[in-house]
Amino acid sequence: MGNVRVGMVGYKFMGKAHSNAYRALPMFFPKTPALPVMKAICGRNAEALEQARSQFGWESAETDWRKLIERSDIDVIDINAPSDAHKEIALAAAAAGKHLFCEKPLALNVADAKEMLDAAEAAGIKHMVGFNYRFAPAVQLAKKLVSDGRLGEIYHFRAVFLQDWIIDPSFPLVWRLQKEVAGSGSHGDLGAHLIDLARFLVGEFDEVIGMSETFIKERPLPSEMTGLSAKGDASGARGKVTVDDATLFMTRFENGALGSFEATRFAAGHRSTNAFEINGSKGSVKFDFERLNELEVYFTDDADDVQGFRRVLATDPAHAYMDAWWPAGHTIGYEHTFTHEMQELMLAIHEDRQPVPNFHDGLRCQEVLEAVEQSITERRWVKLAEYK
Repeated sequence: MGNVRVGMVGYKFMGKAHSNAYRALPMFFPKTPALPVMKAICGRNAEALEQARSQFGWESAETDWRKLIERSDIDVIDINAPSDAHKEIALAAAAAGKHLFCEKPLALNVADAKEMLDAAEAAGIKHMVGFNYRFAPAVQLAKKLVSDGRLGEIYHFRAVFLQDWIIDPSFPLVWRLQKEVAGSGSHGDLGAHLIDLARFLVGEFDEVIGMSETFIKERPLPSEMTGLSAKGDASGARGKVTVDDATLFMTRFENGALGSFEATRFAAGHRSTNAFEINGSKGSVKFDFERLNELEVYFTDDADDVQGFRRVLATDPAHAYMDAWWPAGHTIGYEHTFTHEMQELMLAIHEDRQPVPNFHDGLRCQEVLEAVEQSITERRWVKLAEYK
């Protein structure tokens, strides 16, 4: 297969991130055998859509995603619209034989995620879900150390995703705070990334128990919203927050390791602290997204007089993806994780294999999210086997 023609639904925060990734691939990964062609971008607001089309570099625009899917010059449908739109668009695109890229969380619930996976599998298309943090070189290094056994038997995985962008009670009721649109709050938005990283690095979940809280129960209705910013409606009307502001849970993995997870948008001073630590019998690693290019590494067999965590700067060509970027020591950023993600999608289509992570991973993540919610409601440990 030659170059891959992309149609994208969504043009705000993730739309910009995905567009930048598609544009970067030919420059920095020119040997990728199938490169993206940015055919069409789709959104409901024609004026804002045209501005995005011109700014992001798309050839054309559609205001109806159904027309986008019908187009014969589109191979892949990229879905980064709000979560409540994922299922309907994905099912229609699969029925039309289009490959799929869908932002996380894959769906609003397990049943919808399974329906999306089943439809994609039945159609024989490629499908991928947007867990971009897997594609940071430092995270890839952590994966290699675990897979190669250099950390030994894994005992602990602890992770936090801390933000503070809605801590002001006057911040408007954006779609991410409405369950019917987002599915859940910090749990699905932030916690989904932690769950995927845990599965990627440690393994499958066995059982979970959790708790959550919504600190601000009502907020002003929005007059407009873009990405993570919004303006309140001048009328002063208010609406109910129907998702969690913070969720914490514990888990036991199938391999016996223990895990703890915290996702919140009420951690003052934390703009986006996405961090994890893994402890094993032979060593440990620590990662913090705010220091994206670094992995802290500790090995128990180091000499006594030099034992301690060392900082590994994951920018040398020895680390995943880095031979495409800058000289050693020159760091990369958040946007580059999306470029690596889209390279995996393009390679998978060319090689006629499923990209990783795919809708199977999206479904497994959704099962954990829902099991935690069930645990919170029923105040008990919930086995993931209940979702099989």
